[in-house]
Amino acid sequence: MATDTAQVVRGRFAPSPTGPLHFGSLVAALASALEAQARGGEWLVRIEDLDPPREVAGASDEILYALGRFGFSWPEPVLYQSQRTAAYEAAQLRLRDLGLAFWCGCSRREVGKGGHGRYPGTCREGLPPGRRPRALRARVPDREILVEDQVQGPVSENLAAVSGDFIVRRADRLCAYQLAVVVDDSAQQITDVVRGADLLDSTPRQCWLQQELGFLPFRYAHVPVVTTAQGEKLAKGSGATALDPSRAGEWLARGLAFLGQSPPADLAGRPLPSIWDWARSNWSLERVPRERAIPWSP
Repeated sequence: MATDTAQVVRGRFAPSPTGPLHFGSLVAALASALEAQARGGEWLVRIEDLDPPREVAGASDEILYALGRFGFSWPEPVLYQSQRTAAYEAAQLRLRDLGLAFWCGCSRREVGKGGHGRYPGTCREGLPPGRRPRALRARVPDREILVEDQVQGPVSENLAAVSGDFIVRRADRLCAYQLAVVVDDSAQQITDVVRGADLLDSTPRQCWLQQELGFLPFRYAHVPVVTTAQGEKLAKGSGATALDPSRAGEWLARGLAFLGQSPPADLAGRPLPSIWDWARSNWSLERVPRERAIPWSP
């Protein structure tokens, strides 16, 4: 999906505060920042703190502090999803007014009984007798949604066949990720969404929401996810550890190498401003490996 060439390029990094900045999140931050800044654009930070049970106290501040120590900077205040409830509710109401959302009374367990994870449409034409509304679901079309990804190539998905009517407001009244990320990217005037390829499969749903809500389309680039040797995404639960800011140059050079940028052997030892100057001047999205995941070990 191409953006209007007259737009100022704006990228973003949107971590969830579930732990400290680790190598996997550094790679995503680095790719998104360089793709925006190398094209003369702006790079923003958003904290996706919409899931309180998963959040770690103090993680947001720890992530922001680490980003600063690694030489990242952003020109606008950090956006926190926990402060965006009114915007999400307005989008949910808009979908309902358009006939594109309906109340569902099914539990997750009931939906999962079919074994395929796709919503069977139980409440699509109205709540069955005795059911109470639990979650709000998007009423998806039975057609292919195509995403032209700048790294992974074209990705197409028939929403009705793959995901079915997906949730946009959870049973706990929190806005679901698929809708929140679209609303926030539009509000921040993001043009380029560069993130891990683990989110690629959900992108057609987001593209459809953008279209129906009248938002401008984004340019997508999904870079390889950092995994353990066993193929598990690098995260707090898989043993990911916080990065040492005193070794910022070394970690940035490793991140650039992971992203296929072939940094010079002496780059890690240079001052941070010099590392960033080299990275912005030499950044090429075309050199990023066309893979969804790459095993890595420290």
